[in-house]
Amino acid sequence: MFFGPTSRKIDHRDQPKGSANRQDHQQPGPRISKEPTMRADISYNNIIDGEEFVRAQKAADDSAGLPAEQIDTESFYVTQNYEKYSQENHDVWKILWEKRWDVLEKQASDTYLAGLRAINLNPDRVPLLFGTVPDPYDSTKTITGINEYLRPLTGWQSRGVPGYLPAKAFFSCLSRREFPSTVVMRPMDKIDYLPEPDIFHDVFGHVPLHADPVFADFLQTYGKAALLAGPEHEEALARLFWFTVEFGLISEGGKLKVYGSGTISSHGESEYALNAPEGKGGRDNGQIERRPFDMDRVINTPFEIDHFQDIVYVLDSFEQLRDAMNDYANRVIEDSTANV
Repeated sequence: MFFGPTSRKIDHRDQPKGSANRQDHQQPGPRISKEPTMRADISYNNIIDGEEFVRAQKAADDSAGLPAEQIDTESFYVTQNYEKYSQENHDVWKILWEKRWDVLEKQASDTYLAGLRAINLNPDRVPLLFGTVPDPYDSTKTITGINEYLRPLTGWQSRGVPGYLPAKAFFSCLSRREFPSTVVMRPMDKIDYLPEPDIFHDVFGHVPLHADPVFADFLQTYGKAALLAGPEHEEALARLFWFTVEFGLISEGGKLKVYGSGTISSHGESEYALNAPEGKGGRDNGQIERRPFDMDRVINTPFEIDHFQDIVYVLDSFEQLRDAMNDYANRVIEDSTANV
């Protein structure tokens, strides 16, 4: 399935084949959609109830038809009512963290791990985005929001949204160094398979890399380019996001490491990406192609979403990704100017 400026939402599908070992079955990719409502068959608590969330979702939906310069991202951000998180919510966060952490220390990019420490993510509780609140486990202490650590490093912020955003709204956020993060936390009965984004996937999977200046520059440039891109670039940009932000690998110190959120948040995906035998990839054949990153090859590689990724691209460094994105953004600018 294609995600990009004309995408359908990427959540409502069956559990992928071969995914029984995944620790976090939330389907990867940005929450971009023309149908933004949350699943009716999943019992969320009241975190996203209220008029503010209805107004924010409507503003996000309406932005799909606006010129990029008229999109007001503030209109579809919401308050994270931290006191509404239940004990179950915090327990689910802790369980998911513990399932991933032991292996991530060995599998994840050093840049990701450094970012996770820099924004002070806590393994015991749902993260606060802004400000300070009483610690739910110790009322004599307070919790500080991750943005208080993130903004001074790169200018990025994680901003609460009620659900799915249209593509143009999502890209507009990225262009402003704002990452839309769903504030809901999956319920315990959906802990192993959630077909739509939640705060664990969005914050644990994505946000630590935003603390790195090089990756931060890449992602903002991606957002700016996507806003300007004509139809001829939509598929290419979707593929670039998929093979980097979602499922990218990087070589560090002679070892392969994961950095894409789809592998960071999924035990099965990360194990397959790093340890499956090298060979011609194919559906369920147990082999994977690990290709050196090359922008032109990446944007011409189709992807499939219903099984473990059998083609991945390996960066030499995040500088390589940033520089390639800058070059591609110049192509988008030239084409957009030529089409005026």
